[in-house]
Amino acid sequence: MRSSGSPRTARRRRVARSAVVATALAAAAALVAGCGASADTSSSPAKQPGHSAFTPVAQKTDSQITVWADSTRLPAVQAYQKAHPDVKMKIVTYDGGADGSTYLQTKVQLFDRTGSGWPDVVFGSPTDVTWASAPTKPGATPFAAPLDQKLVPASTLGNFAKGSLTPCQFNGHTYCLRNDIAQVVLWYNKSLMDKWGYTVPTTWAQYQALGEKVAKEHPGYLVGSVGDTNSQESYLWSSQCPAFQETKPGTLRVDLKDPNCTRMSTLLDQLISAKAVSTQGFFSQGFAKDKGDKVLMAYGPSWYGQYLFKTAFHTPARQMAAAAPLTWPGETTPSTGNVGGGVWMVSSHSKNLKASTDLATWLTTSDANQTGAPTYPAYAPAAKAWLANPANSSYFADDVSGPFQQAADEVWTGWSNTKFSDATAWSSVVLPALTAGKSLTATLPAWQSAISNEAKADGYQVTNE
Repeated sequence: MRSSGSPRTARRRRVARSAVVATALAAAAALVAGCGASADTSSSPAKQPGHSAFTPVAQKTDSQITVWADSTRLPAVQAYQKAHPDVKMKIVTYDGGADGSTYLQTKVQLFDRTGSGWPDVVFGSPTDVTWASAPTKPGATPFAAPLDQKLVPASTLGNFAKGSLTPCQFNGHTYCLRNDIAQVVLWYNKSLMDKWGYTVPTTWAQYQALGEKVAKEHPGYLVGSVGDTNSQESYLWSSQCPAFQETKPGTLRVDLKDPNCTRMSTLLDQLISAKAVSTQGFFSQGFAKDKGDKVLMAYGPSWYGQYLFKTAFHTPARQMAAAAPLTWPGETTPSTGNVGGGVWMVSSHSKNLKASTDLATWLTTSDANQTGAPTYPAYAPAAKAWLANPANSSYFADDVSGPFQQAADEVWTGWSNTKFSDATAWSSVVLPALTAGKSLTATLPAWQSAISNEAKADGYQVTNE
């Protein structure tokens, strides 16, 4: 679920429970659609030789700006327009990079050929930044403007959650502002945990031990699932598995033999064997009806609370709680994954950079906008306002602020933002193997080959060590 972004499906009442699940699935897809591909972060920005300073086109401060947004972000853009009536805006609705769409890239390539037509501000996925930060052809100007070059203050950029702007950073500069993140936490049913006398795990060893205990004492109950298209982002990313690790520009490390990969695959294989972790996806057809009330724990994104447990599973209010990411032996600070989050880019071709940058900044940092956002804001001060909104917290058994804020700063930046989706190989290679009864560990070589082939097809140099 690319990876994801922000849920926003209509809250229409459904007669059939299966229809509700379909709605939740659509919401989750929209959540991760903000990311386009599943990969959500990249390595630290690396300067490349010959990178020239950004030179804006001739500016017309009162000129109209064109804004491309997906349907979910459309109300926010309209709210900005209403609050800033002096800003001339043309708003266009498009898919926003959903499901790996290349619509924006194709259009920008066309505009680069014709020399006109570029939108001033666009919502997209982190994957879009991989091409938007570089020329689409020799002599062209990269579509995305480097926002750290006198457009957005360093003080503003410094207030985003740690590592959340990494997908925006290429060639030593920051080419986008992160709209939201979907940091992975440990979800658990507090009511059942208290009833059964279980202690919430803080380590992966404790998680495995509790999962095996649950399988014996309460058969049928689950502590997780690996069957969704984004499950690798929750589990393998949290283990710092170098499945998508850009070690330098254009070079991708795909090494699933690494102990950080096999420690997680081994743990999951044991829990799958014990029937404590399901190979059927949480969002798969029939899961909510048949097993939704049997999920004791789930390691997944911050939006699981509202869009999985509340909307899809209909878990009663005041039962679900969130805990901080888990640690491995020798770790004092955990690393976690991310399953969602879109970005806003400002065009380097904009003739009104002031208005364009102000809009992108307001959309990502303003309490007025982000307090009511569907998912957790990447901008830390706005995230505090979001957490203070009862609509985002009253459903839970405990205050989720602590775990959410901690996890937001612990997303591992070694799972890189690539030109291709990290969901494709997982869905086409790993999930069928797991469904057929093959172990995750035994499937790692095939997954590695599939990722490597995708990377090479997109022009990466690949190393498997």
